[in-house]
Amino acid sequence: MNIARAPALSLFENLVRYFPRMLHVLRTEGARVLMRKLHRRLSNQALAAKGPPTLLRLAEPFTPIVFPDAAAPSISVIIPVQRSLRSIHHCLAALVHMETRTPFEVILAADLDDDRAWRLRRYPGVRLIQSAPGTTLPQRLNQAAQRTRSALIAFLSDDTQVQPGWLDTLVQTFAETADAGIIGSRLLYPDGRQHGLGWRIDAQGIPHPLGHLADPEHPACNYRRPVAACSLTALAIRADLFHQIGGFAPEATTPETLAIYLAQRVWEQGHRVYCQPLSRVVWFRTEDRQVPLDPTPLSYPLPLYRPSLSIPAQRLRVLVVDNYMITPDRESGSLRMLNLFLILQRLGYQVTFAAANLEAPQPYVAELQRQGCEVLYRPYVRSLADHLAKQGARYRLVILSRADAASQTIEAARRYCVGARIIFDTVDLHFLRESRLATLLGDRGMRLLAEARKRQELALMRQADLTWVVSEAERAILAAEAPDVPVQVVSNIHRIFGSANPPAARRDLLFIGAFSHPPNRDAVCFFCDQVMPIVRRYLPEVRFQVIGADPPPEILTRAGDGVELLGHVPDVAPFFANCRLSVAPLRYGAGVKGKINQSLAYGVPVVATSVAVEGMHLVNGESVLIADTPEGLAEAVIRLYQDDALWERLSQAGIEVMERHFSFDAAERTLRSALALETAG
Repeated sequence: MNIARAPALSLFENLVRYFPRMLHVLRTEGARVLMRKLHRRLSNQALAAKGPPTLLRLAEPFTPIVFPDAAAPSISVIIPVQRSLRSIHHCLAALVHMETRTPFEVILAADLDDDRAWRLRRYPGVRLIQSAPGTTLPQRLNQAAQRTRSALIAFLSDDTQVQPGWLDTLVQTFAETADAGIIGSRLLYPDGRQHGLGWRIDAQGIPHPLGHLADPEHPACNYRRPVAACSLTALAIRADLFHQIGGFAPEATTPETLAIYLAQRVWEQGHRVYCQPLSRVVWFRTEDRQVPLDPTPLSYPLPLYRPSLSIPAQRLRVLVVDNYMITPDRESGSLRMLNLFLILQRLGYQVTFAAANLEAPQPYVAELQRQGCEVLYRPYVRSLADHLAKQGARYRLVILSRADAASQTIEAARRYCVGARIIFDTVDLHFLRESRLATLLGDRGMRLLAEARKRQELALMRQADLTWVVSEAERAILAAEAPDVPVQVVSNIHRIFGSANPPAARRDLLFIGAFSHPPNRDAVCFFCDQVMPIVRRYLPEVRFQVIGADPPPEILTRAGDGVELLGHVPDVAPFFANCRLSVAPLRYGAGVKGKINQSLAYGVPVVATSVAVEGMHLVNGESVLIADTPEGLAEAVIRLYQDDALWERLSQAGIEVMERHFSFDAAERTLRSALALETAG
């Protein structure tokens, strides 16, 4: 039985299919290996779906490849002509066939007397730059770089085949990584094995390859990370920085030393060098007689290298555990968490994230990895307790988000993360939200559950070194409930976009929220049933647009009569640009409401209940309109819909509140204070 090659069935189907034979083989010596194969087959299928690299195998005679003319390329791809026409043609073919949204130009750098040049001139859209005979490789590359027309330059060996998304990932990583000077790609062998993820260089100046022949799907091999240098086989650099440092060092004699000396000067200029594993390139390592390549890693000191200037400093490590994989396009808690990661990275932390159940759905895993977060997942991590037993000592900080994830992990974190500071991040006080629901419904059983949740959360707070809440209102509640618990406010974090259109160009009402969160379901039903009928009597053309994934049946039945259910919307910016106002008719809940933050960040005024704006620094009539009855909410909506001056005043005041309390700068100030010991270390 070869379970490793079984068809992609569900876990249940596989267990039913193989259970009778499992009972027999579990008694054999190979049981452990067999179960590992089954687990590997069934777990984490989204990650395994990347599969082997895509390779082009074209037969001669080769038809010239046509590249589209990019009038304003975002990146220039420079390829030195060093090997056979077959190798170069396949390299160019992969460039043409790759999936890319990025406009780019291709420049071939060759000698004047190269007999391949006349054939390459016939490739439309390719710029051929020829140097005088005897010109060295660094001179040829520098001359080609002088002719580029873009803000980024990529250098690519002619014995490679780039993989889909290669270029888009590089360009996006530069856009997301302000301190990046060089970004290198992950190099793969044609059979899918990993060649490398850049180099580290020891104190003696000896380069050591990173990730050579390691499992390319392992969590440690799949996130953007700083490295001492990246291979010249496939790397990109900011064009202005390349020219500022004088290009490639003329004294370097091999592609390896060219790349390492270039990286050294980039580090010396205060920029970082990163490897981005999600940008994948297959390297064939052809052995051309004219350009011999040493297949073994460098094992000799670099004479011009000054390690003390270039080796990346050891970064502080933080482990963050949440109930589930963060989905920032679907719910506000995840957006807060993602932005928290970005600020922790600014403060010098290497972030490792894990969902409590070690799930790894795409594209969310890849998005975190692209931005430099290590993500733990099965089958490489069997359990968080097992991971902490093996690697807990590397973490200086552990953040456990939400009560259920914290209760599963805090004991192992205390035992194995020696010397780490442990923070319980409540996200919101669950017991407060649940007790308010019990009061709203008059449900005694629900009240008992809320009391049990309260005991759980307070116990976790006393086990942690510090507790985070999202508002001063919740800190005040804890000051009365648990005065012995150290508490700090770390609220929602948002980018401030501002208003895209004046009020006269806007129409309709907007609600945004995850329907997996019960208060949102209750709020939409309440608004549709009791508020919209009043609003429609005075504004018969107004529509209530509802954004939220997977609306349940009770929401679906409310569609129609001016109610539009839009489901999951990946890009909400157009809706915030065109809606007249946003509503947050929550009747119970806790914490700070991301839906209100998001609306205010886009300059959209909000009509909300007092529960919805709790702890958000908003004042009725100045930065928000607040009402709690159906009649009061309807009156506020109608008034704001018809009064442009009021709209403008609330829009500007809301943006000011966001900048003061919920911006990246405000959050960074808070975190610097909360983590003073770590940032000083």
